[in-house]
Amino acid sequence: MARFAVKATRARVKREPLLPESGMLPRMTPQELSQKARQLVADGAVLLDVRTPQEFQQGHPDAARNIPVQELAQRVAEVGPPGTPVVVYCAAGGRSAVASQILRANGFPDVFDLRSVNNW
Repeated sequence: MARFAVKATRARVKREPLLPESGMLPRMTPQELSQKARQLVADGAVLLDVRTPQEFQQGHPDAARNIPVQELAQRVAEVGPPGTPVVVYCAAGGRSAVASQILRANGFPDVFDLRSVNNW
């Protein structure tokens, strides 16, 4: 079920979707997600694939590192020093949202959730 923020205006109430990775920012199109992710990686962000090794072997962007979301909390040092910018993705967006939370809780405030590898 989607979460919504309620904004009261003078005579109306406006419901806007809440995005887990960006608070109240509007949703980005797949093309916008791709452009932003590619720019961040070009600027030095780590591209992190949190799918299983089997999924990773089936295909991934060249620059991607694979740390399954189930192992991320124990392997977070492999991402880089705290503060390293990270672009994270999975197959559909669920695992990347969890990974984003893990990363932020471990000193990586600059996390961009690409959601799906298909958005690359």
